Amino acid sequence: MKHPIYINGFGSISALGHDRETILKNYRTDTTHFTGLDWAKTSVFGASLPEASSEEIQKLAQENPRYKDLDKSVLMAMFTARKAISGLSFEPESTGINIGSSRGATALFEAYYKKFLEGKTLSPLTSPTTTLGNISSWVAQDLGVEGPNISHSITCSTALHAMLNAKAWLEADMCDLFLVGGSEAPLTEFTVAQMQALKLYSRLDTNFPCESLKLDKLQNSLILGEGSATAVMSRSSEQALAQITGFGYATEQITHNISISSDAECFQKSMKMALQEAGKTRVDAVVLHAPGTKKGDQAEVNAIQNTFQEVPLLTTNKWKLGHTFGASGMLNIEMALLMLNTGEFYENPFYKQPLPSEPVTSVLVNAVGFGGNAVSILLETPNL
Repeated sequence: MKHPIYINGFGSISALGHDRETILKNYRTDTTHFTGLDWAKTSVFGASLPEASSEEIQKLAQENPRYKDLDKSVLMAMFTARKAISGLSFEPESTGINIGSSRGATALFEAYYKKFLEGKTLSPLTSPTTTLGNISSWVAQDLGVEGPNISHSITCSTALHAMLNAKAWLEADMCDLFLVGGSEAPLTEFTVAQMQALKLYSRLDTNFPCESLKLDKLQNSLILGEGSATAVMSRSSEQALAQITGFGYATEQITHNISISSDAECFQKSMKMALQEAGKTRVDAVVLHAPGTKKGDQAEVNAIQNTFQEVPLLTTNKWKLGHTFGASGMLNIEMALLMLNTGEFYENPFYKQPLPSEPVTSVLVNAVGFGGNAVSILLETPNL
């Protein structure tokens, strides 16, 4: 790595809440955060924002007349970006933004399209408020950032790909600071129906309906959730929450639109690349992508077993807060940051293993998306 790179700020909002104390409290319990989604054609679980967090988003939408017509995914990104950069000084012209999404302005797009089908006159805002680029551009408008602002979709690995991009800008000395992340509001009837059509969505009616990292599950158990998370990356160690010591990525050839190989070759390559850059052969823990599907969860565990001589502690958070598509990788980063900052390990209820006697000081974070594209990011306690 040309320069040490750090995470200096972080903000999130999800089914776990929007403030550090509440989120940390929720990670320390075995409680899930799913509620019923009742539509005319289906009744399933989803992970919605809690009432207090929804109120924060509603307040943001009302504080500026320009914000009231924005999609929830955009508002959540603005909220988490404000939190992430709070207390940090930055130069507008040398600060960049890369906040992406798998689906973008899902609810707003569907609402406008419904009006179109009904023959109603469309709002002039139909196009500008549903483009994927308006996530980062509205964050830039809100914060007064004048540097590059980028939005992209690389499905469920979107947020971690933003971190790869930020590394390139920072190491090229083209920016001093970069806000990176993902934002997703996928709890719409059509989006859930798409996952059901793939036969991925959970049909379980239990206390733990998403069986992420349960390797003997009998059926797929993916559940969608709302969420957004933003990190601030820079080459400065000031106020560092963690040091990023390894970046890895890979794409494998797929045999089906949503498949990866049985031993997840893309993950093996991305994890090995991150470890090699960090000069490590082991880490304390891995936060898996593990969406709760039978093949996906097992393939990732197989990849870890093929990568490490000594398998690290393994954990996930989707069993608790759902799969937030393009935001999921950054919410995994948040889980890793909390473990590094507290030294604690947050266990998955389905994957039993001996708990550590020493504090957690290094965590590898994984994400993969449709198309076989994987990213692995290695975080360590900053050596300041």
